[in-house]
This record gives sequence, structure tokens and C-alpha cells, in this order.
Amino acid sequence: MDKPTISLIRNQCYVDGGWIGEPTLPVTNKATGDTIAKVPSFGEAETRSAIAAAHGALPGWSKLLAKERSKIVRRWFDLMVEHADELALLLTSEQGKPLAEAKGEILYAAGFVEFFAEEAKRVYGETIPTFKADARIVCIKQPVGVVAAITPWNFPAAMITRKVAPALAVGCTVVCKPASETPLTERRSPRWRWRSLVTGPACRGACSTSSPARRA
Repeated sequence: MDKPTISLIRNQCYVDGGWIGEPTLPVTNKATGDTIAKVPSFGEAETRSAIAAAHGALPGWSKLLAKERSKIVRRWFDLMVEHADELALLLTSEQGKPLAEAKGEILYAAGFVEFFAEEAKRVYGETIPTFKADARIVCIKQPVGVVAAITPWNFPAAMITRKVAPALAVGCTVVCKPASETPLTERRSPRWRWRSLVTGPACRGACSTSSPARRA
């Protein structure tokens, strides 16, 4: 590991294109018990603001051509592979799994991003047979809106990419709430305005139920 893990640690939440929030919630090294960082503990009001920011970013992101979204999401995959060793060390520090297994998860997680980046170009509609000779039924697929992605502590990289990558690929924006025990790995995802990041115990319920802008 030729680059210090500390350079990867961000201790705020990412909302509307900027890092915000007072770091108060400790994140510990699972081997030593030492505090390696603190992150904000957002409540309902801050989470609603994050959802509103993601909703505001939806028109611009959803109107991009599929190949443009594909190219942007693919860049996420490239960055994960390029920095796999550093991300693995960060994941091990906050989650506790062996380093080799952590790197395996990073590459596994990157695979979801690569797959859905390519699938972004293949979101096809359908022409459905009808009972009238002079009519057609056409089905098109469109983004539903803001997606809330709540992820567990045991796979802090893979479960993020498995939920966030397909949502972004099809044109949705995302509010991501990683587990409070392992929030640091997700903070190294690309800093895009159409992806908000929140942490804190109260965020889970707020992401799930509190905003009509959140559609999935």
C-alpha cells in the first residue's frame, strides 16, 4: 500500500454538490477499537434536504443520453479498479474483514458498476400486440425519480454499487444511507450532484417514509 488510507477518509455528508455536516458519530477500527473518523448524524430535516437536492438534480441527469450516462458511470468503475488497494485498506479498517477479502469485495463491487454502465445503453421499450389493426401499444421505460439506497455494514462497497449503479444508469438520482458502522467506503464514490450521501440513525426512517419526492 503506497498511498495512505487517511487520504481517502471524508468525514462529512455529500449533499447538492458539497460536503456538509458536523462530524459527531465515531467510526472505529474493528481490530483496535480506535476511532478512525467521525461522520455527521443527520436527522429528518437534513435527510429531507438531501432528498430535495437529489430531486432537484433529477431533470438534468435523467435527460442525458443513455450513452452519456453510461460513460459517466463507467468512469466510476475505472476509478474503483485504479484505487482498489487503497479502498480495500479503508474497507478493512472500518469493517474488519481480512485485507484480501476486502480487495475481493472492491473488485466485486466494481463489477456491478461495469455491468450497469453497459446496461444503461440497453434500456429498451416494447411494442405490444393489440386487438386493433390500425393501432399499436408502445411501452417506454423512464426514470421513476429519487431512489433511497440503505445498505448494510457487512458489504459496505458491494451493496452500495449493487443499488446505486443501476439507479444512476437508468436516469434516477440517489440518496444513499450506508450503515453507521461502515460509512467511510461509500464516501469514496464519485462526487456527483445527482448522488447524495447521508449518515445517522434517524436517516433510515426518513429515507424510507418521509418525502413524496422519494419514489423507490
